[in-house]
Amino acid sequence: MATLFQVLGAVTPFSVSNSNGFLLPSQRSISERKGSIFVVRSDARVSQVLNTGARKNELLITIAVATKENSSAATTSSKPGHEILLFEALREGLEEEMDRDPSVCVMGEDVGHYGGSYKVSKGLAPKFGDLRVLDTPIAENSFTGMGIGAAMTGMRPIVEGMNMGFLLLAFNQISNNCGMLHYTSGGQFKIPIVIRGPGGVGRQLGAEHSQRLESYFQSIPGIQMVACSTPYNAKGLMKAAIRSDNPVILFEHVLLYNLKERIPDEEYVLSLEEAEMVRPGEHVTILTYSRMRYHVMQAAKTLVNKGYDPEVIDIRSLKPFDLFTIGNSVKKTHRVLIVEECMRTGGIGASLTAAITENFNDYLDAPIVCLSSQDVPTPYAGTLEEWTVVQPSQIVTAVEQLCK
Repeated sequence: MATLFQVLGAVTPFSVSNSNGFLLPSQRSISERKGSIFVVRSDARVSQVLNTGARKNELLITIAVATKENSSAATTSSKPGHEILLFEALREGLEEEMDRDPSVCVMGEDVGHYGGSYKVSKGLAPKFGDLRVLDTPIAENSFTGMGIGAAMTGMRPIVEGMNMGFLLLAFNQISNNCGMLHYTSGGQFKIPIVIRGPGGVGRQLGAEHSQRLESYFQSIPGIQMVACSTPYNAKGLMKAAIRSDNPVILFEHVLLYNLKERIPDEEYVLSLEEAEMVRPGEHVTILTYSRMRYHVMQAAKTLVNKGYDPEVIDIRSLKPFDLFTIGNSVKKTHRVLIVEECMRTGGIGASLTAAITENFNDYLDAPIVCLSSQDVPTPYAGTLEEWTVVQPSQIVTAVEQLCK
C-alpha cells in the first residue's frame, strides 16, 4: 500500500501523431515498497505523512502536479467548505448516495471491512452492513455479472475493480451485457451500474498494474465513461454516475488518490457529459484528462512565462465528448493539442482527433497534435517507465511548434 501513495507521478516523453495519421491485499496486488506518503495541497504545499525511507520523492512531487498560483495557507483556510483527499471525496460521494438511496450497494474484492485497496469504501461496511457492502471472491467476471444482474432488478450497484487491468477478465460482461442489455431487451431493462477503480501508470507498478483501459471500453455501445482528476470532480462525478440510469465506467488514477482540495460542504452533482474549463486562453486549445491535467498545468506555467496563452480543458467525459465546449475553444484558438496517458494507437486522443476533424476542421489553422503514451507495455524499471508517458517539457515544445 505504501507504493500506491509514493509520489504523484513522474514526467516522461511521448509519441506524436497528427490529424493525418491517424479499475490490496491479494497475490495479484501491487508489491509493496518502503516509501513516504505525501499530501499535495492546492496551494503547492507538500506534507509528508509517513516516512519509511523514501528516495528523492521531493523531486518528483513538484513536477507531477501543477498547483494553483498565488494562493497561501491563510487564503485556503479561510475558504468555505472542507479539505479532503481525492479518495476521501469518492467515499464521501458514495456514502451520501447510499444514505439517500437504499438501492445503492457496493461489491468487489476487499471493499467491505478492509475498506478497499485504496480505502474508498472504508467505514461503509460497519455502517451499511455486509449485504450492501459485499466482499467478493477474486473473480471479476462473476461479481461484475452479478452486479449487472442486480442492476437489472432495480439495484444501483457500484462494482470496484481492485485494479482496472483486472476488469479485462469481465470484458464480456461489460460489453455484451452491461452495454447492450437495454437495447437487446427492447428497453425492458435498465442497467444503472457504476464500474470504477484505479488505473494508469504508477510508480514502478509493472505492466499489468499500469493499464489504461479507456481505449478498450470506448467502442462499446451504451457505455458512458468519465475520468476524475480532482477531489471536487471525483465526488461530483461519483454521485452523478450512481444516479444515472446508464452504465458508467469511472476511471480513477492511482497517483491522484492523495491529491488534496477544498470542496463545498453543501451537496453538488456534476454532469457526466461536460468538460471543465481549467484555464481560459487565446493561443492554443490543450485537451487533456486525469493525471495529464497536472502535467499540462505544469507546462502552462512555463508557456505563460514564454508569452503563450494556452487554453486548458479537462474533457472529463471520455464518452461522449463535450463537443460544445471543445468546439467553442477550437473556434477561438484555431489550434489543438491533445495530451493523454492512453496509448497512441486507438486511444482517446485518436477518437478526439477524428471528432474535431469531422466537426471543426474549417476552424483549424494547423494540424491537430496528439501527445500519447508509447505503444509498449509499461516497464517496471523506473527510468524506462518515465520514457513511456508525456512530460511537461515536451508539452511546452509541442505548443511552441504548433504556434509558429
